[in-house]
Amino acid sequence: MEEANVQTSELYTLQLPSKPESITLLEQLIEEIADKYHIAEDTFANMMTCLNEAAINAIVHGNKQDESKKVIVNAEVESKRIVWTVTDEGPGFDYNNLADPTAPENLENLTGRGVFIIKHLADQCIFNASGNEIELHFKI
Repeated sequence: MEEANVQTSELYTLQLPSKPESITLLEQLIEEIADKYHIAEDTFANMMTCLNEAAINAIVHGNKQDESKKVIVNAEVESKRIVWTVTDEGPGFDYNNLADPTAPENLENLTGRGVFIIKHLADQCIFNASGNEIELHFKI
């Protein structure tokens, strides 16, 4: 009888209060996972950038910095990839109709690059239907 190839994964969860200082808790988790699984420097840097961006967006735009609302961060570590989800309690947004941050009229804007950056740095980026949850895949 052939042995089934069972792939185990480990789960991590954080509940962050909706204030910018919460980001340090997320950064600690990313560092902990990167150390434990010997994540390559470039992948670590991409995860740090994307998750910072996603969490700040969730805190500021999703939950409007309402500290009674939480941002839920999950990480599922598998043998070849890590899947992160960042969920806020806000109404979501239309991620299909974002302004192009590379368009000349938007180049000097101070905001509006987050989703663009995330899409370029993560191996895969999936929003839920309402736009209040993002799933980020990184190959490891």
